[in-house]
Amino acid sequence: MASEDSAQNPASVDTTPISPLERRDSLEKHLQMRPDAQDLKNRHILLDTNAAPAIQSAQQELERQRATDSLKKSLEKRPDRETLVGRNILPDSTAAPALQANQRELERHMRADSLDKHLANRPKPEDLVKEGILEVDEIP
Repeated sequence: MASEDSAQNPASVDTTPISPLERRDSLEKHLQMRPDAQDLKNRHILLDTNAAPAIQSAQQELERQRATDSLKKSLEKRPDRETLVGRNILPDSTAAPALQANQRELERHMRADSLDKHLANRPKPEDLVKEGILEVDEIP
């Protein structure tokens, strides 16, 4: 009956005793497969520091505080929005960022249409000669 329970319930614990020789061999296998300290440092499991373990947490906190202070200083030096708009780094738009590309495209098309309209309505060279704006030898 107990063997049926262990076959049906895979989470049951095997309570058969292990011989000391098997236990030592198992431990040696695990120790041989254990990653070295540099690998653990590369995977950020061990801290890469020469500080004593008792002060490693204080060292981490000081490094975090230094990074925070540096970030605060950089943010204080950051130019405001008006400066960035004036230097053409940011667009002068109140549209959502997802819509700004469409807005630029629409403005470009509107400018092209306006130029086409003005070119279509410009006076002919003969009319400019009659008004005295062009001379006959300047007509292309």
